[in-house]
Amino acid sequence: HGVEETATECQKSGAIVHAFVVDCSSREEIYSSVNQIKKEGDVTIVVNNAGAIYPADLLSTKDEEITKTFEVNILGHFWIIKALLPSMIKRNYGHIVTVASVCGHGVIPYLIPYCSSKFVAVGFHRALTAELETLGKTGIKTSCLCPVFVDTGFTKNPSTRLWPVLETDEVARSLIDGILTNKKMIFVPSYIGISLILE
Repeated sequence: HGVEETATECQKSGAIVHAFVVDCSSREEIYSSVNQIKKEGDVTIVVNNAGAIYPADLLSTKDEEITKTFEVNILGHFWIIKALLPSMIKRNYGHIVTVASVCGHGVIPYLIPYCSSKFVAVGFHRALTAELETLGKTGIKTSCLCPVFVDTGFTKNPSTRLWPVLETDEVARSLIDGILTNKKMIFVPSYIGISLILE
């Protein structure tokens, strides 16, 4: 439902849109969808935004929930980038956004699998950025989005004593600004980055 809504909004602004529903924990589905997308042309901006979260203490978290968290939150990034990066490298052009979280820089109880996967996502971004620079592919930009909690509907009544709960529009605006200015690490709200440095 959300994919169709987003596609409709983009079409209203004049964009040509092809919507796909993909299980981002499935390497085969990702590769198949990317092959369909490539028939329409080259992808120049990738936003790895799929995510899974299962709030619970570690011992109450089911094994399959831990597996799904890592399949979606990090392995999906690998498969999508492996499928799309060759055409970007060939043209030395593109922008790759890794959506992580402030939880990729700090930890929160009852979110151990989620926090762990987001630490890996931040590491993925940093390693990919370094590798592209080493390859001399400076036309391919990278950004890592690290918001605090966003009210996306993943969890009922999200709340935290540590940070504000953000609306998706605020995070999207910060991301677009970060892409346009080639910002490597985008914290939302921005003061979170300063507090992490101080910590």
